[in-house]
Amino acid sequence: MRASIGREVPRVDGREKVTGAARYSGEIELPGLVHARIVGARVAAGRVASIRTAAAEEADGVVAVLTRHDLPRVARVPLIPSLLGAPAPGETFFPMQDDEVHYAGQPVAIVVAETLEQAGHAAALVEAEYDEAPSVTVIEQGRAGAREPEKIFGGFMPARLARGSAEDGLAAADVRVDAAFRFAANHHNALEPLTTTAVWDGDRLTLYDSCQGIKAVQLTVAALLGMSQSKIRVLTRFVGGAFGSKAMVWPHVTLAALAARHVRRPVRLTATREQMFTSCGHREEQEQRVTLGARRDGALTAIRHHKISVTSPFDDWAEPAFGAASQMYGAPAFEGVHRLVRGNTMTPTFTRGPGESAGVFSLECAMDELACGLGVDPVELRMRNLTDVDPNTGHPWSSGGFAECLRQGAERFGWDGRDPRPGVRREGNWLIGTGMAAAAYPVAFFMRTQRARARLYPDCTAVVSTAAQEFGTGMTTVLTQVAADGLGLDLGDVRLDYGDTDMPTAGSPVGSNGAMMVGAAVHDAAVAVRDQMIATAVDDPESPLYGADPAEITVTGGRMTAGDAGETYGDLMRRRLMNDTEAVGSWDPPPHDTPHGLLTFGAQFAEVAVDADLGLVRVRRMTGAFAPGRVLNPMTARSQLMGGMLWGMSQALLEGTRMDTGLGRWANASLGDYLVPVNADAPDVDVVLIEVDDPVTGPLGVKGVGEIGQVGSGAAVANAVHHATGHRVRDLPITAEQLLAHLPDHPA
Repeated sequence: MRASIGREVPRVDGREKVTGAARYSGEIELPGLVHARIVGARVAAGRVASIRTAAAEEADGVVAVLTRHDLPRVARVPLIPSLLGAPAPGETFFPMQDDEVHYAGQPVAIVVAETLEQAGHAAALVEAEYDEAPSVTVIEQGRAGAREPEKIFGGFMPARLARGSAEDGLAAADVRVDAAFRFAANHHNALEPLTTTAVWDGDRLTLYDSCQGIKAVQLTVAALLGMSQSKIRVLTRFVGGAFGSKAMVWPHVTLAALAARHVRRPVRLTATREQMFTSCGHREEQEQRVTLGARRDGALTAIRHHKISVTSPFDDWAEPAFGAASQMYGAPAFEGVHRLVRGNTMTPTFTRGPGESAGVFSLECAMDELACGLGVDPVELRMRNLTDVDPNTGHPWSSGGFAECLRQGAERFGWDGRDPRPGVRREGNWLIGTGMAAAAYPVAFFMRTQRARARLYPDCTAVVSTAAQEFGTGMTTVLTQVAADGLGLDLGDVRLDYGDTDMPTAGSPVGSNGAMMVGAAVHDAAVAVRDQMIATAVDDPESPLYGADPAEITVTGGRMTAGDAGETYGDLMRRRLMNDTEAVGSWDPPPHDTPHGLLTFGAQFAEVAVDADLGLVRVRRMTGAFAPGRVLNPMTARSQLMGGMLWGMSQALLEGTRMDTGLGRWANASLGDYLVPVNADAPDVDVVLIEVDDPVTGPLGVKGVGEIGQVGSGAAVANAVHHATGHRVRDLPITAEQLLAHLPDHPA
């Protein structure tokens, strides 16, 4: 019986959060705590000629002002994605080691003071002079020198992917679509800024860090400082948003540790809102060009997908634009190429739906153009190009659901009967349009062994512990459900302990991996304890279950039962004088060469209204249908998918960080100027969950929902805007200015 898994369970940490009892990394109370502020470079390239710190040092409450002359050398650590379970620096460059400036906002000094306000005031008094050099900050400035690297994504993925001959496939096509898309840079803007509290006790370091992977923090700081990881403890219980910005370990964490060691007091370093645009990566400015070839019946003959983007001076980072995009459809030929512009920016990083939210956007908008050109319904065009195998490998999918997502999503949205002609539906001054896009996201097996510990007590309660952490996804809730299910206990009788590197090791639960990988370890630990108790009962002559077949024994509410015979865990433990019993569970991901295609599938639908006079776009409603394997908690799954869908809408219509190329700095580095949706922007969102059996992804059959909600959402909105207006916008975000000159009856 699995009464806990599959239930709509409210978040187990919800009460703490809504009552204010939850303590975040910036709220840890420590004796002698002082506060640190980073002073960032105000130029994008050059050298620090001098820094004058006297005024800051004399300001009230200042404990120290640190420059590169005050910090020791750190080790250089390779750029490795955090989901590999290794040291994961956000960039290979570490600041305040020399006088060179690579990007605006790069730390050049740290001010430590008694209060946060005093630290901020003193930081403003630090005066730096620079020998400024010319900078490259946008694609256009470096396009001529763009190059194709061998690897991207922290050296983990090839920059080029090919199957068949795209040239021959395009030549053989009856119809071709050639479309270029431009994406503004995006920033994460979590409500909780980067915050690290560092405390030394002799040669031992404790870090309270707002992060997405405490083990990654421990390993990274240990590597940078040349310490044993056994002497570093990282604690993170609550995180106020992350979305990829806290998946890698940025320099501020180690800088906080170095500052604390220098002043011999606990130090809390918090980034300002402006510094959140220059301290934890971003989704890079990028251009993508997609060329499709198809027969008259809509069958694809080839896909060519090229991308150019801006990376840092020191790392070959690019979001992988054609991971899912190369797998979604059975085109016999595919060619994907990444090119990079070395720019004066920090290294970009994961942003929700990394790679796929932009890569699938380009593909799905091009597919919509193809559907219009062929006169084929957009849903039908996708259905004609589905494949039962991964077209890159020929391996069957670990689980399906793609066709069901398209069919059920269309039915739920009311797609049938849609007039395909663009620009014909009107309600007063509003132009109405509907659009759709398919969605997919890779199921990634990158992590190392995951572990969890389950401990059972005679009162039929249990504590399960693992070093994972919660950053808003509902992880603690679903892990508690998995533990209760495996142990055969009621949900309220299980407590999850987490967020401490002293607990059994778990990797960063990022990339939609958390429920799958950490859940598998928790499941293994819980089942191991249950099986221990069953084995003990079967071997105990005083037990009503003595001699029973263990396979016939079920456990519900802590009571072991076979037929009419049974007893509780507590009965058995008290009789045998057991204070507790425990087991450590583990899970190893399948090998990389597992003979299966690994994607989570979905389909997105949107209805928009466009003001014919003002060009303003309002999204009225959205429907998303997803097949994420087994659904552990429909409530938290829908929450994650809804959030992703709204973010995709935001990516399409609102979000864009603009570069002032004269200064080499972001021009709208604030929540006042960087647009994100508020409640008034949010439409009705309908989420359809389609459970599919997946025997490959682990004992729970989970594939994950954290990313796929955003994938395809923006394309559905953009396609709906085209349907409403008859004008195709290929630059994100879509703005009123882009639409005005093309609206019906509007003067050019």
